[in-house]
Amino acid sequence: MKEPSKTSTGLSTAKRELLARLLKQKGIGVAQPELIPRRARAGEPCVLSFAQERVWFFEQLEPGTAVYNVPAAVRLKGRLDTPALERSLNEIVRRHESLRTIFLNVEGAPMQAVSPAQPLTLALIDLRHLPFRERDAQARQLAADEARKPFDLTSGRLLRASVVRLDEDEHVALLTMHHITSDGWSTKLLVTELSKLYAAYSAGQPSPLNELPIQYADFAVWQRAWLTGEVLEEHRSYWKRQLAGLATLQLRTDRPRPVVHSFRGERETIYLSNVLTEQLKALSAREGVTLFMMLLAAWQTLLARYTWQDEIVVGTPIANRTRGEIEGIIGFFVNTLVLRTKMEGNPRFVDFLEHVKEVTLGAYAHQSLPFEYLVDEFAPERDLGRHPLFQVFFALNNNPSEPFELPGLTLNGFAGQGVMSKFDLEMSLVEVDNRLKTTLIYNPDLFDSSTVRLMLEHYELLLQAVVEQPLCRLLDLPFGSDEQENGAAEPFVFQNADEFVFDF
Repeated sequence: MKEPSKTSTGLSTAKRELLARLLKQKGIGVAQPELIPRRARAGEPCVLSFAQERVWFFEQLEPGTAVYNVPAAVRLKGRLDTPALERSLNEIVRRHESLRTIFLNVEGAPMQAVSPAQPLTLALIDLRHLPFRERDAQARQLAADEARKPFDLTSGRLLRASVVRLDEDEHVALLTMHHITSDGWSTKLLVTELSKLYAAYSAGQPSPLNELPIQYADFAVWQRAWLTGEVLEEHRSYWKRQLAGLATLQLRTDRPRPVVHSFRGERETIYLSNVLTEQLKALSAREGVTLFMMLLAAWQTLLARYTWQDEIVVGTPIANRTRGEIEGIIGFFVNTLVLRTKMEGNPRFVDFLEHVKEVTLGAYAHQSLPFEYLVDEFAPERDLGRHPLFQVFFALNNNPSEPFELPGLTLNGFAGQGVMSKFDLEMSLVEVDNRLKTTLIYNPDLFDSSTVRLMLEHYELLLQAVVEQPLCRLLDLPFGSDEQENGAAEPFVFQNADEFVFDF
């Protein structure tokens, strides 16, 4: 089995070494960290990590919500060994304390405690009584219902699993975790471990997995002790400089913003051509940037052209697993970085790209400060209708997972119905068959599908312009007809593009 794929900001060992070299060139040292120790009094309740704490408080404000569910659905073709699958899941729950953690309210403060492993029974839903053509649609509805089912954080059961039987040799496995104890990397870890355990158990062999060096609660205790004093102040000072006077993105919407965010979502998708995908990779290599930086720079350029604002702020995920001892732990490690770029003097795209590189590397070097801390520091007044600090999200997965092959089974993704959206817009790219699949998840309370589809078309046209005219200035890069470009937003009126300078 291959190890879980890393996102472009999720940094494998090789990428961390590359990042260290790039940071060294900028005069930023990367110290070798001490190992995270096992926590004292492991059997007693302990503190939450910063990320867990924010999710816990959200759950208190919105009890019964499914916003922080992390669902996965996999189609299984071939002969399924159900007892081996159930045994594999129980072994994963035993290995990872996070999946059997309860969250307590102790005098208004959250604490976590690990429960003993309880047998997990794999629910089996048989759809063979339905006409064959209806089974797939019913399975998708069941997947959507499962993804929307809330968790009880006080129960200690933070992994749900069921199997939908479509035919004798075709099933859909539904797995759901809660974000307070998992993230995207964790989902891939779970599937990887499940695959290895299933292969062993179905062949009558013992588990091939080594015991974990530490558990998630050990990390939470360590994080609270480590992120203090000079370490905290160094990271805090950086982000204070980066986020001072942060402006809200004024993106025009099709409808007024609701007072309270509904978290409803829809998606639109296009595929960039093989030729354009390769051209973008080649340009990235020539300019000494990652593909992530290239695609981000183009996306921020488009947002700037839509809004005519002199700075653009987006959020992006980072796996935040910079230590070897936590790479194999199911838990909530992912952090969100706030990337703020400025377009001084209407720069050429290649010059703006260098600025994006600087901003991105700086954020990577200071990724350890939790996003939750930034929210408390820079957005203390909450707007229930907006995500704090930024409203647009951007992510690239440049090493997607491949279908898992198991004894007697072939596994592939299975898309359920319904999408959740925490942001106004969420741009997500992944390479599929040498083409960049470009998906824009949006809040339908704000945008029509036709508007979002046009955004994707504009993005593709702008990327094409970038590879053809990388020396072009940002205001001159074409992304559609004059009518489309002028209608994208209410632009500032200026006499001469050569004289126009963004005001900081």
